Amino acid sequence: MAPVLSKLVGKSPSLLSSILGKPIAVTGGGLALVLWLLSVHRTNQNRRAAAAERVQYVINEKNKRSAEKVAIDGTFIRRIAAILRIIIPGVFSPEAGFMVLVAAALVARSSCDIWMIQNSTSIESAIIGRNFPLFKSYVMQFIAAMPMISMVNNVLKLGLDELKLRFRTRLTRHLYDQYLKDFTYYKMNNLDNRISNPDQLLTTDVERFCSSITELYSNISKPILDIVIYVHRLAVTIGGQGPSIMVLYLFVSGVLLTHLRRPVSRMTVSEQQLEGEFRYVNSRLITNAEEVAFYRGNVREKATMLTAFTRLVRHLRRFLEFRFTMGFVDNIIAKYIATAVGFFVVSRPFFSTTHHLSSAGSSERLEQYYKSGRMLVKLAEAIGRLVLAGRELTRLAGFTLRVTELITVLQDLNNGRYQRTMVSNENGEGKALSRVPLIPGAGQIINKDNIIHFEHVPLVTPNGDVLIEDMSFEVHSGMNVLVCGPNGCGKSSLFRVLGELWPVFGGTLTKPGPGKLFYIPQRPYMTLGSLRDQVIYPDTYDDMVRKGIHDSDLLTYLDLVKLTYIQERDGRWDAVADWMDVLSGGEKQRIAMARLFYHKPQFAILDECTSAVSVDVEGSMYQYCRQVGITLFTVSHRRSLWQHHEFYLHMDGRGNYEFKPIDLDTVEFGS
Repeated sequence: MAPVLSKLVGKSPSLLSSILGKPIAVTGGGLALVLWLLSVHRTNQNRRAAAAERVQYVINEKNKRSAEKVAIDGTFIRRIAAILRIIIPGVFSPEAGFMVLVAAALVARSSCDIWMIQNSTSIESAIIGRNFPLFKSYVMQFIAAMPMISMVNNVLKLGLDELKLRFRTRLTRHLYDQYLKDFTYYKMNNLDNRISNPDQLLTTDVERFCSSITELYSNISKPILDIVIYVHRLAVTIGGQGPSIMVLYLFVSGVLLTHLRRPVSRMTVSEQQLEGEFRYVNSRLITNAEEVAFYRGNVREKATMLTAFTRLVRHLRRFLEFRFTMGFVDNIIAKYIATAVGFFVVSRPFFSTTHHLSSAGSSERLEQYYKSGRMLVKLAEAIGRLVLAGRELTRLAGFTLRVTELITVLQDLNNGRYQRTMVSNENGEGKALSRVPLIPGAGQIINKDNIIHFEHVPLVTPNGDVLIEDMSFEVHSGMNVLVCGPNGCGKSSLFRVLGELWPVFGGTLTKPGPGKLFYIPQRPYMTLGSLRDQVIYPDTYDDMVRKGIHDSDLLTYLDLVKLTYIQERDGRWDAVADWMDVLSGGEKQRIAMARLFYHKPQFAILDECTSAVSVDVEGSMYQYCRQVGITLFTVSHRRSLWQHHEFYLHMDGRGNYEFKPIDLDTVEFGS
């Protein structure tokens, strides 16, 4: 055989080169084609990017692409520890119990792996030794063990899925407790400009964080357990030096790959921000669909959406290219080099002349080789999984930063602190009338029934624009006030301060406590639910029962606003519909007035809320408010409403105002 081979090699070098040359040529041609396609793709991508840059938009630039460092360091450990205290509240919590269950399932799975190695080796030895009774015995053991092994695998999967779901439930409930506490949801979207897309954070980012941390728990715990088990087994079989070399390789490769993967965390944060922006521009079109349709702005909106999508795609493609490169390095370091090191380690006792295997028979050496080799393969796989888990760890760092930012902002807002760029201070725009520093929350709020008293309170927007430098007036119950002035003079700003949506920058504001001041906008909000829910909002049916109010009372309120036909049409109070679409503009305004009659607050702010209601119905509603003792602040341009008020508050839009009683000499204005 050897002479034949030598003759073939000696006489036919061209044949050998042709056999080896064709794959090399094909590979080289394929690489050249791939590089050319990448070049063409890059050119097209740059062309589309240049076109996209011509469509400029800013989504509040709230995060400024987060300058915070994202890395696997002490800061990350502190962040993840703080979140873990939320999702695992105690040692005896259900979450901790499922973590124990997953750990037990991992131990059972590792034990099953070891048993499978031993059983498979015994079956192969019986086949080689032509021992049919022994072969039959081991195969029957394997068949008998299959249900148990399958059960262990599925218990592990169930435990991980349930753990992920419980983590998400616990974290989501905590965040919503903070987000929907008082006016925090309003302040985050209108006062603070650190987070632009809370919906993205509360849904997608929380889900991905919980998935990532659960998978990481499994992907780290199982390899560590396997490494401990297989190192111990191999140390008994082939000595402790071999496994020590493998563990040392684990440490070196882990440090190297963690250093190379550092950009993953930052790119993950950017990906979630761009996903949020793309979702925002789509939801913005849905919110403003009617206005866009009137302007026929579909082409312009399409350009904006495609720009947001192009930015997202460009980032995702860069991320893919980086992951492609890192995947190439990961495979070499964590798989192939680890396998080569494993071959070296497992071969040492077989080549050694001093090891006890040197005097063993071939069948014993073969059996030990199969056992040790398979264990070493499992050890190498465990080391590879542990090294690759660093990739998931860097992504987790990105999600952790996003969730931590949300938690921090929610805590600040609930403690009365917010951050916002003061445009007037930076650009010199706005009315910088104040001669004292503008400090949000510097004013004092006193809760007192049946009075509203502004005492040297500046009317300042969250952006820092001073609308009125010093406002002072006093209104007692029974003194209806008509608020008037041009657009942008500060009418809505006054009510936002009065409703504690905006901070008080100075002075003292005396007002009734929560629930005793009601606000009705021009476009009232209709909640999801039944017809009854529209009238009693934000109360629930149980709240209504506790107040001693019945459906017959609600029908009386509907009769006062001439809407009984809605209840008669649907036939029941529990009728559910999309009330924002079902009701007309005037009907929604009258539902809001019925809602006011139900709650009977001390004061009510009516902000153009009867503009779509006839004058006679409007008059009867104002008369009923006076009968039940509801004092009104009304914003309206209707001259017919002056007769229902005793005072007027006029703002001229230039920083001046006047608060005077309405008498015979008062000049009424409006339409």
